[in-house]
Amino acid sequence: MYEINICHLYPDLLNLYGDRGNTIALKKRCEWRGITANIHNITIGEAFVPENYDIIFLGGGQDYEQEIIQNDLLKAKGNEIKNAIENDVVFLCICGGYQLLGNYYRTWDGKEIEFLGALNLWTIGGKERMIGNMVFECSFLKSETFDGMVVGFENHSGRTYLGPEVQPLGKVIKGSGNNGEDNYEGAVYRNVYCSYSHGSLLPKNPLFADHLLALALKRKYRDFVSLQLINDEFEEMARSSMIKKYLKHIV
Repeated sequence: MYEINICHLYPDLLNLYGDRGNTIALKKRCEWRGITANIHNITIGEAFVPENYDIIFLGGGQDYEQEIIQNDLLKAKGNEIKNAIENDVVFLCICGGYQLLGNYYRTWDGKEIEFLGALNLWTIGGKERMIGNMVFECSFLKSETFDGMVVGFENHSGRTYLGPEVQPLGKVIKGSGNNGEDNYEGAVYRNVYCSYSHGSLLPKNPLFADHLLALALKRKYRDFVSLQLINDEFEEMARSSMIKKYLKHIV
C-alpha cells in the first residue's frame, strides 16, 4: 500500500482564508483511493526533517504573521527547505508562503525585507490591493478531457516578479495574478508550485491536487504508474459553474 506524508509548515500562523483546506483535500483524495495519508504540523521551534515528507505545504499569512516566522524560516529551517526543493520534494505554497520562498519583499515605501531566496523571484509592495475571484489556465493540466482552467480567490498588495529559471504557474484569464501587469499567475520551479489563490485552491480544483499527489508518489515509489480514477462529478460541476459565472462578462 502506498503512503504519503504531508508537512504543513506553520499551520498556526499561515492559514489565511482557510488554506488548511489544501492539506485536507490531499489527504481525502488519498484516502478515497486507499492510499494512507498523514498530515504533520510543524511550527516555530520544532524540528523540520524534509526527508520525512513527500509534500510540503506553506499557506498564506498577513505581514504580521510573516514577520513572526521570518527568523525561524530563514535560520532554523531555511537550509533544509532549500535542499528539499533541489531534491525535488513536492511543495505547494500559497500567497505569503509563495512570497517567503523568494529573494525579498520591498515595501511600497522602499524598505527591503530579506526572504529565503530558495526561488529566484521577488515581491514589491503596492498601496492598492488586488482582490477578487480569479481564473487562470495551467498548460500542464490541460488534456483532451480537461480544459486546464483553475479557479481561486486572490487578496494581496504585493506584486511578484519571476526570474528566468522560474516559470509561471498559469496564464491569467480573470484577475490580477502575480502583479497585474504580465498576465501570469504563480510560479513553478522543479516540483515547487506557488499561487496567490486562496479559498482553498485544491478543493476547488481536484485535478491540481491529483497532479501534486502523482508527482509525490512517482518520486517515492518506483512501481507507481498513475492514480486510480475517482468520481469527481460533483467537484467538476462546482468548478465549471464558478468559471462560467466569473467569465460571463469576458468575451
